[in-house]
Amino acid sequence: MSLKKINTVLAAVFILFILWFGSEYILTPETTAPSFGLPSWPSGDGGGFLITKGIRDVVMALVLGILLVTGHRRALGWALLVEALAAYGDMTTVLAHHGSVATALGVHCLTATLMVVNGLLLMRETREVTAALDAA
Repeated sequence: MSLKKINTVLAAVFILFILWFGSEYILTPETTAPSFGLPSWPSGDGGGFLITKGIRDVVMALVLGILLVTGHRRALGWALLVEALAAYGDMTTVLAHHGSVATALGVHCLTATLMVVNGLLLMRETREVTAALDAA
């Protein structure tokens, strides 16, 4: 399987995963929130913050999806690298608020790291194409 196909499949998986997860926060924040890794439910009317997180995730997925569908692969690589910061931020939030270390590392850190790897692979793929075009 070519690097381009692997990168495309990985990016599509991230897009679908982020879109699904964000939609869950919008549609059923009370059942999705415990999977985030924080030790307790927000006090008062915290549901709005959870929906905001869901909207953030859906928008991030749409940005990645548009870049993938339109063939802007180098920009997709950069976007994956930048959006990984949100997942690292989620990991830091869980750890800073004495949440589940397993969730912080096993979900947020792993997701962010895989996004970085996919972003770097996309950058490598596009660098090789650019180098081949320059040599021609």
